[in-house]
Amino acid sequence: MQRLRRDPRFVRLTGAGIEVTTLKRIGGAEAPAPSTFTDRQLCIASNVIKQADVILSLKEQSLGLLLALHQRGLVPDIPVAACLHRSDPEHSGQALSWLREAASTGLLTAGISCAQSTSDAYQSFLPPTAGRFVIGNGIDTNRFRLGTEIEQAITRGELGIPTTVPVVVFAARFDVMKDPGLFLRFVALHSLDRPETHHLVCGAGMTLENDAFRALAHESGISSSTNLHALGIRDDMPAVYQIADIVALTRAFGEASPLCLLEGAASGATPVTTDVGDAALTVQDIGCVTTHDPADIVAAWDDVLTRRTELRSHALAARTRIGGDRRIAEYDSVVHGLLGNNRAVA
Repeated sequence: MQRLRRDPRFVRLTGAGIEVTTLKRIGGAEAPAPSTFTDRQLCIASNVIKQADVILSLKEQSLGLLLALHQRGLVPDIPVAACLHRSDPEHSGQALSWLREAASTGLLTAGISCAQSTSDAYQSFLPPTAGRFVIGNGIDTNRFRLGTEIEQAITRGELGIPTTVPVVVFAARFDVMKDPGLFLRFVALHSLDRPETHHLVCGAGMTLENDAFRALAHESGISSSTNLHALGIRDDMPAVYQIADIVALTRAFGEASPLCLLEGAASGATPVTTDVGDAALTVQDIGCVTTHDPADIVAAWDDVLTRRTELRSHALAARTRIGGDRRIAEYDSVVHGLLGNNRAVA
């Protein structure tokens, strides 16, 4: 379980003086349905929404709360945009029906997709009257940057990784969508040829204390001699990426515009990904795309490690393109456009 008050984004927002209101719920595997919200929780949400000029919903899962408010007449006449981040809406579970309902009742004003593959996938679920925008992901290049020799030495020392050995990073929660088993099979195979390489897995559930992860590692051929670091949730991902030569993505489905590939590249790592969502477009000129065949991915890893210096320079050269300033400016434009349209109608 990850507690909100320990989340780095919560800490940064509140540290900057931005108010963050919570419903004091515990999140589960499924998004909360409209019928599950208590009167107290709806009162909290309603008081916040009364102060809003625009509502941005993080994916369609958050629409359950807005529908519960809408059914009680507690949503003011302001634009509501669903920020969509998947390339396979059918795997959204019941939240997809909430998107349909929000669209059919007129609650939803627009959809903002983080990738073209997302916009295409959701096209049939949004009415023709809804605005459709694509704003590609971007990251904070002040946080995700090339580390100094001292910074990298400290991180390697803390993790017990020798100074010059290669490092592969896999940043994802323990979830079938992320296909951690595929990555672990790659690690087992890759370690046969390059036993000196260290492989780091980060994210919720990616620890040996998780019985399911430990069992999957064993099934995948990971042995005691494999240099695998199961780090779990980290609040220092910039430091982790700074020691990486490769940032890997083995997503099975659902990915749209993977942030881990951008964060790794901005830190000097080379992205190696399977072809899902807009991943191929994301790593164009800075990384490589592979099939799901273990031999293919291991060959790609070997090629990257052989050309580390050359490929690192390509990744760092893309920092301007993948920075967050462009994304923020585009969101600013879309939000002001929604506000302008709403005022014109009023």
